[in-house]
Parts: sequence; C-alpha cells; structure tokens
Amino acid sequence: MKARELKAKLAAGGSVYGCMIYSASGLRWGHVLAGSTLDYVVIDSEHAARDRENIANWVLLCKAYDITSIVRVPSTEAHYVAMALDTGADGVLVPYCEKIEDVRACVATAKWHPLKGEYLNRAVRSGQFPSEKSRAYLAKRHADHLIVIGIESEPAVRRLDDILAVPGIDALFIGPNDLTTSLGIPDEITDPAYVKTLKAIVKKAEAKKVPVMIHHQTPEASRMSIDVGSRFVLHSSDAGLLLRGLKEDLAALRGAAPNTRSTAKTGKKKSPGALRAQPFLEVTEETWDWTMDTV
Repeated sequence: MKARELKAKLAAGGSVYGCMIYSASGLRWGHVLAGSTLDYVVIDSEHAARDRENIANWVLLCKAYDITSIVRVPSTEAHYVAMALDTGADGVLVPYCEKIEDVRACVATAKWHPLKGEYLNRAVRSGQFPSEKSRAYLAKRHADHLIVIGIESEPAVRRLDDILAVPGIDALFIGPNDLTTSLGIPDEITDPAYVKTLKAIVKKAEAKKVPVMIHHQTPEASRMSIDVGSRFVLHSSDAGLLLRGLKEDLAALRGAAPNTRSTAKTGKKKSPGALRAQPFLEVTEETWDWTMDTV
C-alpha cells in the first residue's frame, strides 16, 4: 500500500497492518515482501544495527512492492527525522517522546524539511515561512509523509493531552516493553493497569483522529491491540515471525516422525538428539525481548 493510500485509509477510519524489520538485511528479501500482504513496515534503527545505506536499500525495496516504509529513528533528536526522510522513507517513528519541545521539533522537521536553523525555528514559533511559495512547496513535498510519535512511558501518558495538541502528528506508537516497565509491571501485558492505559491512550488519540500503533508480538497480543482500538496494527518482527514459524513447523515435523511417536508410546529415555529436538525458547510475549523488538 502506497503511503498516500495508507494515510487515506487511516483517515477514513480503516485499519492497516505491518511488522517491524529488525534483523533482515540485503536486497534479496524482495520476494518475501512481494507475497507478504503487508501494508507497511517499520524499519528499526533504534535497536537494530543498521546504517543509512541499509535503511535506504530497505526503502527502495518497499517502494518496489508498494509497501509504505516507516523508519524508527534512534532518538528524539530532530536531525534523525531529516536523515530518515533523506533515504526516501514514507514516514518516521520517533521513539520514547516525553518533552513537548522534542515532539514539536520532530513534527516540524517531518513537515518542513529541508527548512532548518533560524527559518525552521521561525516556522515553529510563529508559522512564518520565507515565502508563500516556500510554504506551498513544503506542503506538497511532505503531503504523503507520516510522523509517528512514541508514547512509551508513564510521563508521556501524563503529558498526552499536551503532546496531542502539537499540530501535524499522524499517529502514536506504543512500545509495550518500555511502557509496562515504566508502569512497574515489566512485560505484563495482560495486567489491568497496562490494558487500562492502552485504552486511555487510544481514546484520547482517536478523539483527535490520530490512530494508534501498538507493537505486540504474538497473534493473541496483537488481537488485544485491535480490541482496545488500535487501527495502525504493528505485529511482531521479521525475527519474531521467523522464530515462531520455525518452532511451529519443526514441532509438527518432529511430532510426525516415527521415532518420536515410538518414544512417546514406550516412554523410553530420550536420546541426546531427541532432547535437542525440544524447543529451547517458549514463544510468548515476554520472550521477544531477546531481540529487543518489544521496545
């Protein structure tokens, strides 16, 4: 889905579906994108080891298959927003926002890049541009871009009204690991306090016609995101989906193998090979932080 179509669908009250690109690198992932049915991806550069060239390559891949590309930048420093846009990305996700001035600066950069320095400050403070021609040019240049603001801590939740008052925010992002840790209940995503917080964020955001993206990892958890009102659905990551697929497929194959069935019937002691066949990691919401992609 192209960025213009994605924005229009969200504005009309619809839902879109994507995943986080955390581990994958290289241009050979094109055939995976082609058959993925993804509306968008978030290309992580906050926790993932990813340089500007790699980001630019992923953006090109996404454009080739009409998938909206959103880059999660490393921090709330506004120059990272400009760097992401320079790769050709359709949008930028700014993580862990708490300060209103940071939100304002990042949104301004997303909407008015390449204005910077004194001219950008003037535009932020008073809405003044070098000329009406410049204003019209920048509005057209960024018409299809998205700026997504991360609400990932208790202080951010407390300041949500002020954050949502900043003009130009296209969506909010919730990182469950960061938010639950800030609430004092790390990774306890079924805790009533966390669920209540999600509902409160979504309610306030939707009242401003701002959709909310929640990055849950398992199908059950992502369905909970939808249940609380998330329409910008961000499900799992490349690493998470690969791990789950491997575990489920191999478990099915091992369950069908004759030696596995005979062992189950006789109750004999398992061989070292059979022991290795046991899953080393239970795939739950809590186990995904091994790749840092619950943040």
